[in-house]
Amino acid sequence: MIDLHTHTLLSDGELLPSELVQRACKVGYTAIALTDHVDSSNIERVVPELVKVAESLNKLGTIKVIPGAEVTHVPFKGIKEMVKIARDLGAKLIVVHGETIVEPVIPGTNREGIEAGADILAHPGFISEDDVRLAKERGVHLEITARSGHSLTNGYVAKLATKLGAKLVFSTDSHLVDNLATDEKRERVLYGAGLEKSEVQKAILNVEEIVKRIFKI
Repeated sequence: MIDLHTHTLLSDGELLPSELVQRACKVGYTAIALTDHVDSSNIERVVPELVKVAESLNKLGTIKVIPGAEVTHVPFKGIKEMVKIARDLGAKLIVVHGETIVEPVIPGTNREGIEAGADILAHPGFISEDDVRLAKERGVHLEITARSGHSLTNGYVAKLATKLGAKLVFSTDSHLVDNLATDEKRERVLYGAGLEKSEVQKAILNVEEIVKRIFKI
């Protein structure tokens, strides 16, 4: 199991980064990205702390830990700057908090996140066909999420991405211990989004390829 979207108590999760990683390792994870929420108020504190803990945990070699960030509710003209700052601070994976239907995300955030060069556009809600096409062109992955509420548009995202050829990934958007997933849960969520077996396999492979790129393996 690989999860590229999780949160610790450095933002609104409940666990220290080290405990979240240990819990993930216990349920069978082989890699995890720590992607706490950031904006201009906390990015210069959170990202270096995640980089530091990831470096420490990766020395143990039991699970691959990726320091990342989720650029969240940033006025969309500032998203590109936040993505650049996060990368400059050492984040290896950038998630942009997309236009979920259960939060008041600023319209246009999906497009700006894609244009900013995010790795993953999280829970993009009723993303437009033009934005899906751009995501395909820019190599931005669209998220199928296990997160309650955000997952309401999984079927829509899966159908449009499959139709237009954009890459999908599964993530849990974990904030609590119980949010962590097994391989079985991942498959249930992906099949539940209406994906065929071949598309489920592609989504899993897409995640694996991101990890290989980051760790150069």
